[in-house]
Amino acid sequence: MSETYTVVLLVEQALSNADAAQVRSLHEGLDSEVRYHVLLPAVDAAARIEAAMGAVSADNLTGPRIPLDPDAVETVREESERESTRDLEATLAALRAAGATADGAVVDDDPIAALSAAVAELDGREAIILTGSHVVSEFFHVDWTSRARRKIGVPVLHLLEHENFDEQSGSGEGVTGL
Repeated sequence: MSETYTVVLLVEQALSNADAAQVRSLHEGLDSEVRYHVLLPAVDAAARIEAAMGAVSADNLTGPRIPLDPDAVETVREESERESTRDLEATLAALRAAGATADGAVVDDDPIAALSAAVAELDGREAIILTGSHVVSEFFHVDWTSRARRKIGVPVLHLLEHENFDEQSGSGEGVTGL
């Protein structure tokens, strides 16, 4: 049997079945067994609460910011952890349904540091980053893909999540980044 070709995937959210099939199709015909290792960053609970509070108190008429309630942060952290685990499990199921061998982890660290460590630890041959469009960060080259290309020594492919043709036609849907 030939050696394993490991692909490390960094995903922003759960992969759809179509995205998983697209990823899997990139490696059809390789002589090596292909293994996918998925990294899904956990959502930062404190950041979610601060963002929500900032949206509520964004005007200059409100008083000073209210300190974060530790119990509320813990509740949101637990919810975020469950959501991240559920998204990872859905992604692994979608990849397996597409015929892939897949495992993965939810990461709490900097996503690019986690990607770099996984590529080194698993002898990753390539990295795929699957996100939505982030026009501003991509323009300034501070997006995940630009950072990964500077940090890791393997090819990095950036795929954008997409809508199918049915979703693109219709009232006001389709390209939303313009």
